[in-house]
Amino acid sequence: MRATPLQPAEPEADRPSGQGPVHVAIIMDGNGRWAKARGLPRTAGHKRGADAVRRVIKAAGNLGIVYLTLFGFSSENWSRPEDEVRDLLGLLRFYLQNELAELAEGGVRLSVIGDRTRLPPDTVKLIENAEARTAANTKMVLTIALSYGGRQEIVAAAQALGADCAAGRIKPGDITEDDFAGKLFTAGTPDPDLLIRTSGEQRISNFLLWQLAYSELVFTDTLWPDFGQAELEAAIATYRSRERRYGAVTN
Repeated sequence: MRATPLQPAEPEADRPSGQGPVHVAIIMDGNGRWAKARGLPRTAGHKRGADAVRRVIKAAGNLGIVYLTLFGFSSENWSRPEDEVRDLLGLLRFYLQNELAELAEGGVRLSVIGDRTRLPPDTVKLIENAEARTAANTKMVLTIALSYGGRQEIVAAAQALGADCAAGRIKPGDITEDDFAGKLFTAGTPDPDLLIRTSGEQRISNFLLWQLAYSELVFTDTLWPDFGQAELEAAIATYRSRERRYGAVTN
């Protein structure tokens, strides 16, 4: 299901060098290792990870980030032990029920991307309610990827374009990158300027494969439950220190 979020207040080309990012995406990794290091069950790590989500949303708002995209639950995560999946979905329901008022009051618009057909019906209803309640908010767009896989998203976009071709709405030879991007779950959202992955892992794990083509990547050893505004500011400082050339040569 696609979001129709705001456009950035200031396009990348018009911002002074070294400013931004407008859109930050985060792979939230390390909940299990955080818990294991403390002799706690994995569920304790996920609960502390939910606390980190609250901190980072607030920090992103403080830092003027317009789009924040969080990788919450991948399509591959369904293969985890049944009790862990159940606990993760329970945390999601708790979050949607108990944090929605704060999101709405803070001007945050919530969007959820991914395959909802695998989610429990009551969870889908909570998502739909949260999206509807925050639809008019304009301070920040918070996108959470649930039951999401980048390859699956690309296949779904290709299938949608194939259907358009079969119906005569577009010719195969006329398909552009913009046409393809318009069929992705993230249609209407600018690509991430910065991707952060926590816990020391250095891979993107099937996350936003199309959208990350020119994103700056920052990997931090900090486990997700320990991540907060200081760590976000450090990642943004690294981003601002880099020169983004998009394949061009500069003098």
